Amino acid sequence: MGEVQQKYANIGTRPHFLAATIRMAMDSPLSRRRRLRAELLRRREHRPLVSCLRGLYGCQWRRGGGGGTRTRPGDCCCNKLEGASFALLAAAFSLTLVFLYFWGQAENDYNDFDWFSFGSLGFWFPWSVVLLVVAAGFFTYATVLMLLAVCLLSEGQKLYLHWSHKVGMLLSLTFSIVATAVLSDLWSNEWATLLLSFQVTAPYLHVGGVLAMTMLAWPTASHFFRMKSGVIRGLVVGVYLTVLCTLYVVPLGLFSPCIKEKGTLGPAPALIGHRGAPMLAPENTLMSFEKAVGAGSEGLETDVTISLDGVPFLMHDHTLRRTTNIQEVFPNRSDAPAAMFTWAELQSLNAGSWFLSHNPFGTAGSLGAEDQQQAGNQSICSLQAYLQLAGHAGKLVIFDLHRPPMGHPYRNLYIQRTLTLIQNECSVNSSQVLWLPSDLRQEVHHIDPELQQTSGSRLSLNELHSNHIVKLNLHYSYMSPELVSDYAAGNVTTNLYVISQPWLYSLAWCNGVHSVTTNAPQLLSTMTAPLFLMSPDEYNLMWILTDLLSLLLILVIFIFHWWRERELAFSSGSTITPDNGVYSKFKTEMSDIWSVSSTNSRAEMMPNLATVAEHQHC
Repeated sequence: MGEVQQKYANIGTRPHFLAATIRMAMDSPLSRRRRLRAELLRRREHRPLVSCLRGLYGCQWRRGGGGGTRTRPGDCCCNKLEGASFALLAAAFSLTLVFLYFWGQAENDYNDFDWFSFGSLGFWFPWSVVLLVVAAGFFTYATVLMLLAVCLLSEGQKLYLHWSHKVGMLLSLTFSIVATAVLSDLWSNEWATLLLSFQVTAPYLHVGGVLAMTMLAWPTASHFFRMKSGVIRGLVVGVYLTVLCTLYVVPLGLFSPCIKEKGTLGPAPALIGHRGAPMLAPENTLMSFEKAVGAGSEGLETDVTISLDGVPFLMHDHTLRRTTNIQEVFPNRSDAPAAMFTWAELQSLNAGSWFLSHNPFGTAGSLGAEDQQQAGNQSICSLQAYLQLAGHAGKLVIFDLHRPPMGHPYRNLYIQRTLTLIQNECSVNSSQVLWLPSDLRQEVHHIDPELQQTSGSRLSLNELHSNHIVKLNLHYSYMSPELVSDYAAGNVTTNLYVISQPWLYSLAWCNGVHSVTTNAPQLLSTMTAPLFLMSPDEYNLMWILTDLLSLLLILVIFIFHWWRERELAFSSGSTITPDNGVYSKFKTEMSDIWSVSSTNSRAEMMPNLATVAEHQHC
């Protein structure tokens, strides 16, 4: 016994003999399996990565690759203050994501938002794009911090969010709440757009949500099995499983008209150019309507006002400030109603230069030099010229007719004046006109029964038939397959306005809408099929495969962490701290091995691992 003790006591002084002994012990197949097991059990500490993560997240930059503070088994990932900071970060991330998605889907109505801003502020500026950029910036900021936090948790690090990031998250949260509240008050119809968008994006949002929860399984499982508090463990896994299960079953309540059997899709909705093609030319000008005809529009939409001397002309706004150079020509009358100008005065104004300077859709720069010159020289268009263009091109026309203000000589004769012009214009047939004004509808129908009576309100079929109405002109927020099919059963077709985004046009197509008014006929006319169209079988396959693969991966991750924590608990040995290192004992197939980790880190020293074999007696 004394000889054996003396032999092993001298091992530490013979490093070459020790290395040879270790190599022989590790050559066996069993040892290789043990090494693989040890690698799986080992928690790697990626010091450079962790140092970078902590530096970005908490501004804790340390030289030498310091990794910060690791959590020990049973410890929480952060203190109460940092837990509140992480909750703030999660809330900012969630709300900025919701607002960015909401405002991103509202792109169809950015031009309307900018008009509203112009009317309130008195000058034109693309505030919609500014709001989108700010929202994207805050979301990107919150997303980066959230990813850093998840990576730190995956590395077993305690969280510490720097105070500057806490201020940034407060700003992000405040911006999202205030912007959402203001837009809800001033632009509440956009929530209908958000709900409509779910009908086409929900299948893909479901896949993204399941993928995100699957990625969170690793840090969740890691901390779940290391926590000692049963309450905290139950809370963590309860929240995680609740969100996960909700995402798994969300498709059961999902409705999308673009999920339909093959062969059941109807024809594409006809396109009606909203004030022509306002992305390619100044709105309500002859050039704009010519561009709309060239882009494949089947109809042309406009707004009609009566001049002071009784000439119907095209103008959407109540005043001339936005779309003419009225402030240069008549600076003292820039706020006067457009109807209070004579036709000669209106003809003296430029109705195209604003399009090049304001660039309302961001498309003016894409026009060629000849088109830009033509756009800059446009004048206010008369109803007669508009009807002649539509008649020669064989296009439908639809227009809003604005009643002149008090004191106007044609205030009570504006409908008769417009109707007389239509009847006297031989280039257009009455059947090409979708008559939208609701005043004196019965008299108008009696005078010209060939006009296609069109209602701008959602009425019952009995009311529509009693007023000889054959078409509805509704805002796209009313869109639903039931509405379209019910009215179609009563021989009433449906036109929706204003639809300019491909996803919204795809939804109208899948719902069976007959026609849409659009700012982008040149874009929508190129679509050969709806976006996001799939059969029920294809969607069910995507849904089931996504959920099954996610569930399988999550189970593997949780089982692995359970096994690793269990094995680490069983394999943990005693530790001895000598003067120059730490001895840690772990088992091999032959004996217990003591590993020595030296506290010195000099590169020129001998390898700091020594082993001492403790002889085991039978």
